[in-house]
Amino acid sequence: MTAVVTRQFKLGARSLKNLAGVHPDLQRVVHRAIQLTAIDFGVIEGVRSLDKQKLYVSTGASTTLNGRHLTGHAVDLGAYIGSELRWDWPLYRQLAEAMKKAAKELGIAITWGGDWKRFPDGPHFELSWKVYP
Repeated sequence: MTAVVTRQFKLGARSLKNLAGVHPDLQRVVHRAIQLTAIDFGVIEGVRSLDKQKLYVSTGASTTLNGRHLTGHAVDLGAYIGSELRWDWPLYRQLAEAMKKAAKELGIAITWGGDWKRFPDGPHFELSWKVYP
């Protein structure tokens, strides 16, 4: 019988810095997900300024000035293959599995932007509006 080797990832200093100010429940989900994931990831962005949000709307990267990043209720994750940041959708589906599993274990309601019908956003994870208004 062959043993299955699971790679354990951890959040780096930049990811920890980018989690600063994010709601503690979402931080807990991200910390648990990095233990569960088969795909390494980093926290690309957590809390976002209104000026940056306005820039994202003006460039089409976002559709709202009422985004969850403004209040610390959202994070954007980036998938890594080795040291390369990748944007392939299958990687984000795998990250979503880890995030959703972590959230379920912790009893924290999250939404994945990749599940949105209008403007799907694979890197985006946020606390549920219903539970975290």
